Amino acid sequence: MTRATSSDMPDADGTDLILFDGTCVFCSGFARLVARHDRAGRFRFVTAHSPTGQALYRRYGLDPEAMETNIVLTGGRAHLRMRAFTAAMRRLGWPWKAAAVLDLLPLGLADRIYGVIARNRYVFGRRDCPLPSADLRARLIE
Repeated sequence: MTRATSSDMPDADGTDLILFDGTCVFCSGFARLVARHDRAGRFRFVTAHSPTGQALYRRYGLDPEAMETNIVLTGGRAHLRMRAFTAAMRRLGWPWKAAAVLDLLPLGLADRIYGVIARNRYVFGRRDCPLPSADLRARLIE
């Protein structure tokens, strides 16, 4: 996992960022869930297909074509795979932060589980996602 300072962030005003695959039903569903329950309005969103999304994938040493993970940026730090999910859930408060129990899994195991879902996300779910919710659209960078 690559660490970055807040000055490296696309938006250095304390707002957190979620980079997600906008064509994946699981990834866009995750972004809609966070937007709906993020009462503090901490998160902004960017799709992995956008120029900003592609640049962020490269910044963190990931293949922008594979889109193998969501990237969650919180507190000047990049979180990948399962830790991206739990980092976002922690920021939402109760009951969502209870999902942080997944951090108790060894990182290798957690990332393998995440990897199985990520590699098969178009098999498990449809590839055509509904339009973003109003909550998500309001905070979508690109």
